[in-house]
Amino acid sequence: MAGTINKVILIGNLGDDVKMHYFDDQNCVGRFPIATSESYTSKQSGEKVTNTDWHNIVVRNGLAKVCEKYLSKGDKVYVEGKLKNRQWEQDGVKRYSTEVHVNEMTMLSTKKNSENSNTPQQNTPTNVAPKSVAPEENDDLPF
Repeated sequence: MAGTINKVILIGNLGDDVKMHYFDDQNCVGRFPIATSESYTSKQSGEKVTNTDWHNIVVRNGLAKVCEKYLSKGDKVYVEGKLKNRQWEQDGVKRYSTEVHVNEMTMLSTKKNSENSNTPQQNTPTNVAPKSVAPEENDDLPF
């Protein structure tokens, strides 16, 4: 195989709301954590054990605006992207962070949808299909 690949696929729940940083009228970055969990039964104790990993998610421009508008803490999402490592110095201490820079995202379930399905209102769809969003070159999203 010639070359290398850096690809990450995660399905998890947002651990916090999307935090936005705007640079000018066209460029912005959104950040939020996603939790992924796996469960198994311990052979020694017979108890169910759950391990949760946290991932730092970064989205840019049009995709960031979509995430800010539609996602909130607790929502389940599918994300695809690549790993990026950052390093900086704070108070004389070197800090490191591994982030997932996302280029595709699908909303799997949102609290807004589940609230609507519990208390249906007129003119509000209660069974909304997940939406997949992949940024394009010009970031002209139809909504």
